This record gives sequence, C-alpha cells and structure tokens, in this order.
Amino acid sequence: MNKLLIVGSVAFDAIESPFGKTGKILGGAGMYIGFSASFFKVKSAVVSVVGEDFPQEYLDLFTERNIDISALEVVKGGKTFFWSGRYHNDLNSRDTLVTELNTLADFKPVVPENFKDAEVVMLGNLHPLVQISVLDQMTVKPKLVVLDTMNFWMDCALPELKEVIKRVDVITVNDEEARQLTGEYSLVKAAAKIQEMGPKFVVIKKGEHGALLFNDKQIFFAPALPLEEVFDPTGAGDTFAGGFAGYIAQSENISFENMKNAIIYGSNMASFCVEKFGPERMINLTKEEVLDRLQQFRALTQFDIALENE
Repeated sequence: MNKLLIVGSVAFDAIESPFGKTGKILGGAGMYIGFSASFFKVKSAVVSVVGEDFPQEYLDLFTERNIDISALEVVKGGKTFFWSGRYHNDLNSRDTLVTELNTLADFKPVVPENFKDAEVVMLGNLHPLVQISVLDQMTVKPKLVVLDTMNFWMDCALPELKEVIKRVDVITVNDEEARQLTGEYSLVKAAAKIQEMGPKFVVIKKGEHGALLFNDKQIFFAPALPLEEVFDPTGAGDTFAGGFAGYIAQSENISFENMKNAIIYGSNMASFCVEKFGPERMINLTKEEVLDRLQQFRALTQFDIALENE
C-alpha cells in the first residue's frame, strides 16, 4: 500500500454563514485532507501541531480513520491555531474575523522516519518555509508532490513560495490566486505561466463552477455537482486536495489521463464537505455514499453526440 504524507494545519474553526453559526469546532487543512484521503487505500500520516487544549476525542477521529498522528505534535501549555470567519450570502466570499496562530507560529515540522520515503506528498496550505522543510527531510524523492497554497502567501512570502513551486509536480490554486500569481487574467495563459515556474500539472479550482486541469497543451474540465444545499464551503478546497492526492496514491498512476480521474474523485469528496458545517459531513460519510455520488458525476459528464462528418 502506497504512503501519503500530509502536511497542514490541524485547528479550531468558528464559522458563520447565512445558514447559522458554530462554536469552536475541528478544522484545519491537514484534517480535511486527511479525512478525505482516508476513503482511499493508502497509508497516510499528518504532520502538524496543536496545543494542549486540543481534545482527545478529536485525535481519536484521526486514528479511527487509520491516519498516523505520530508527527502531530501536542505542545504542552500551548494553544491550538484558531480561525473564525463569516461567509456572505453568496458563500463565495467571506470575512476573516479572528486569526490566532498560537502553536502554529513556531511550528517546525518533523517527518516521521517511516514516511520519509512516501510516494506522494501533499503540502497543505502553510508557510512556504514549512513546506520546504518537509521536502528537505524526504530521504527518497517522492513520485508526486502536490502543493496547495493561497493568496496570503503570495502577499507576504512570494520569494519563498516560488522556491516551493519549483520543487512540486502539481499545484492547486483557485482562479483568483492563479491570476494574482501570474498577472494573467486568462486562466489558460495563467496555467502556462505557472507550468514555466516548475509544476507539470496545474489545477485551478473554480468553486461551484468546477475545476480545470492543465498539462502542457492539454486541458480537462470537471464540473462541480449541482447540490440542493450548501451550508459551509470551509475546507472544500482541502477536501478536494485530499481526494485528489488519495486517489493518485492509491492508483500509482501519475499520467494526465489518470489525473482526470483524480480531479473527479476530488470534486466528489468536496461535494460532501459543503453540505454541513465544518467536518460534520465528512465524519459521518460512508463509502457507499461516495460511490453513489461518483455515479452521479459520471451521469453528469458523459454523453454521446453524433458528429456531422461521421
């Protein structure tokens, strides 16, 4: 069974949306990626940090999903990273109300010995220097390194971010971030510029409008599944990344054709995440539900069409 190394925050979130609000709940990119990837046949480990205030019941949720947490550092007397945000009515924009870095401010990742040869590395959204540190600790070059980042690092750590981008195979960003990173409004031109920076594959997420995959001159588009209810988009991008990386690690195939499948699997996992607040839907999700919804994706995207010259 292939190994998937996940680096990302494990945190507390407090969320407000037009549909309600939560108190402090489980959050963080590392958590969403890990929970999503746990639906695939991979050995996964999460490298992260939390404070002493992080409850055992949350740690148990990781181990119940066979996620190795030996590199999830618990800082004695420390407080866990906390983020609070309020979504606007369209759920596409939000205001950050509170950000408390706490233990994440001084986080120095330590890759477990038994994952230094992981075939797939998923670098969740963290400071680029943390992501570089993880790559430097690998004793065997991974078959695939996937990077997720955001506009915050483009604003305050662009040189370091560009160093990470040089060393990865796949980058996932949203459309706004792709435009900021390249200065190109056309996503096709933006993807070409990003590939020149290093990554062979560029995934541009467009929220409710699906995702685009670019590799050289090849382009693939995956729609998002139309849903009756969307409660909370928090973690959807990370859940997408977990499904994408989990499928690639399971299938051991990094061709463009297989990346198409990975995009669909990632989109499928993300479609569940948004249906409840925080990770509630992911915690109660069954493999049967995942397979059933994959059939819906297939029906949505497959069609026969007669061409005039045939």
